[in-house]
Amino acid sequence: MAEKLVIIGSGPAAWTCALYAARANLSPVVYEGAISEENRVRGTLPLGQLNLTTDVENYPGFPKGVPGPELMEAMREQAIRFAARVVTEDILDVDLSRRPFTVKDSAGASTQAHALVIATGASANYLGLESESRFKNFGVSACAVCDGALPRFRSKPLVVVGGGDSAAEEANHLSKFAGTVMLVHRRDKLRACSIMAQRLLSNPKVKPIWNSVVEEVLGDDERGVTGVRVKNLKTGDTSTLEAAGVFVAIGHTPNTAFLRGQVQLDPQGFIILKDPFRSATSVDGVFAAGDVADPVYKQAVTAAAMGCKAALDAERWLVEKQIH
Repeated sequence: MAEKLVIIGSGPAAWTCALYAARANLSPVVYEGAISEENRVRGTLPLGQLNLTTDVENYPGFPKGVPGPELMEAMREQAIRFAARVVTEDILDVDLSRRPFTVKDSAGASTQAHALVIATGASANYLGLESESRFKNFGVSACAVCDGALPRFRSKPLVVVGGGDSAAEEANHLSKFAGTVMLVHRRDKLRACSIMAQRLLSNPKVKPIWNSVVEEVLGDDERGVTGVRVKNLKTGDTSTLEAAGVFVAIGHTPNTAFLRGQVQLDPQGFIILKDPFRSATSVDGVFAAGDVADPVYKQAVTAAAMGCKAALDAERWLVEKQIH
């Protein structure tokens, strides 16, 4: 017997969707992902990116902030309280060519679903340095809006890595809090659009470090990040930049590979919504929520809102199809 609704993901979008769907008596099944070394390395363990964030200070309702893992556990617990069912496995494959849809998980099991919500998020791209991994959430971040205002970064020198629109946005945002922002870019010109580039380069608190790459993140267990070692690609010279934080802004990769092109994606791999104010995708009965369909905002609160919309859209769709 096919499930009414299957939700794939385990971040704010997935759990909010599960909460609303469960309260609507859809009895949703949530595939939260597997606990595996591969997922740990990719940053796609259950509970999403917020579970890797020490302090969340910009989620409504928590005036003193809340630890990321605590927030995500609470979201999960709330969804389960209303009878959402959870499977701790990855979805490796889906068949959207016929209804009910079929999803296959990492345990080898197959499940059929009348409606599907994809809330698998997008993984921040990192440099791939061992030292970078060591200091993630101890001075290394991929989200200035999430972490830039934390006390550890205020009035301190910070490093932003990248040269596109994301890097320009991150650096400008951080300049509100930092002492100085050093933008490390491998070229001698920004890839950001001209308006954003001009705004960044005219910011007196931003110092570009051209033709350079970060070779190592420096720090210790007590203080976290204390600086970076950079290499000039033209001269080969290395130097050390003192910094309390490193913000990697080289883009995000949406977690959509398992869809195998069965849902319309943009050139970056984000799911395209038929109506930007709704959650329907190019496949009737398939909905998307959160960062996997959001190349612009990528915030916990916007993901949660999209999860709510996906649940409501899925419920209405099921009613129209006389399934619910």
